[in-house]
Amino acid sequence: MRVNILTHVAATAACVLLGTLPALAAPAANVEAVWAPRHVTFIYQGFTTHYSCDGLREEIRGMLAKLGARDLRVAALGCIRGAGIEPFPGVRVTMQVLVPAAAQHGKAAGAPVAAHWQNVVLMPSNTGFEEQGNCELIEQFKETFLPLFTTRHISYQSNCVPHQLTLGTHLSAEVLIADAKPARRR
Repeated sequence: MRVNILTHVAATAACVLLGTLPALAAPAANVEAVWAPRHVTFIYQGFTTHYSCDGLREEIRGMLAKLGARDLRVAALGCIRGAGIEPFPGVRVTMQVLVPAAAQHGKAAGAPVAAHWQNVVLMPSNTGFEEQGNCELIEQFKETFLPLFTTRHISYQSNCVPHQLTLGTHLSAEVLIADAKPARRR
């Protein structure tokens, strides 16, 4: 009889525990976050793919916008030629990114905004041969810009070899993104 009671108690406890696991494992639907300023100067150094100042500026601007940056200002830097490919083009970036409000611990912060985690793919693993030429930029972007954002579950792989186009580079991460504002009623 005692074995049956213990078995019943153990089975009940397992059901209760298993019933709560999905709730514990599910990511929070909303995260309270605040906008925080970020500034960075970046000089691109690549061997396989080369950029003009405008080209690099637009590549960086596009990736930062995809990650949810706002008040984004990207200025070309290190441009010695009027047009065309530069040996070491760069950008100076000023932007706002979301950080969890709880992480501010009394620091001056703006009004909290509703945010959520969203998977953002900066370079999919199935990109074509031509796009794989951006592997050096992706590597450098990951090291310089990605740490400025609130991220988790970063997925990165690179087979980047200087002066060669090789397949296999990809980069994605879950990023804290502001919820869409509800439409105003008229």
